Amino acid sequence: MKEHKIHSGWRHRLHEIIYEADTPMGKFFDITLFVLIILSVVLVMLESVKEIDIGYHNILLGLEWVVTIFFTLEYIARIISIKKPLKYVFSFYGIIDFISTVPLYLSYIFAGSQVLLAVRAFRLLRIFRILKLVKFLGEASQLGAALRASRAKIAVFIYVVLILSVIMGTLMYWIESDEAGFTSIPRSIYWTIVTLTTVGYGDIAPQTNLGQFIATIIMVLGYGIIAVPTGIVTVEFSKNGKRKPVANDVIHTNTQACPSCACEGHRDNAKHCYSCGDLL
Repeated sequence: MKEHKIHSGWRHRLHEIIYEADTPMGKFFDITLFVLIILSVVLVMLESVKEIDIGYHNILLGLEWVVTIFFTLEYIARIISIKKPLKYVFSFYGIIDFISTVPLYLSYIFAGSQVLLAVRAFRLLRIFRILKLVKFLGEASQLGAALRASRAKIAVFIYVVLILSVIMGTLMYWIESDEAGFTSIPRSIYWTIVTLTTVGYGDIAPQTNLGQFIATIIMVLGYGIIAVPTGIVTVEFSKNGKRKPVANDVIHTNTQACPSCACEGHRDNAKHCYSCGDLL
């Protein structure tokens, strides 16, 4: 019984350090983790530069191993510090943490696997918790609601744009020659989409007067087309913004994580986890 209490005690302490951001040790751990994530992403970028990799390969590899070992120990600690480890393992952050840890090990089995280290950039999402930016999630929810409300209109808009691209692309294939780059209808449709989105790589260009006239029309349409989805989402976002706030809409959350399933975003006065129901 005493051994169980000791085990629970150190596991609870470990949980506070790793999952909680309000304690001094928790803040220190989160800031250290944040710095190491940024360092890891920078290391991946530097390794992709051949001149730097040739001159400092061993140093970069050594630093990457230090970061990887830290992430490995952190991942194991996150698993053993909660009562229901599978909840964390198969959660969004759990999967990201695992994918961020294994690439360097896999690189000794599968060549090129270290490229997956760039996935560690996803771990920067923890900045919302570290810097207590949870209060901004309300605005993010409004934006998400606006996008969901606009999805039908945007889908119809994209459908019309695709039809327009097929018609214009086919027309350009009929007008222009192979020498101008319009060698097939799919390639002509590619040119239409690139022109319509105002990207304009310049790898294909119409040579005839009629083709250039149609290209001009497509370019002008492109500027209008870019504004349409923005306007649709803005209108829906404005509608949500004008809705009168209700007292129950203001929900204060904290950075406390459930010691059983590691879920975050609980209310300040919550006594039980909203996910698994266990005592916080």
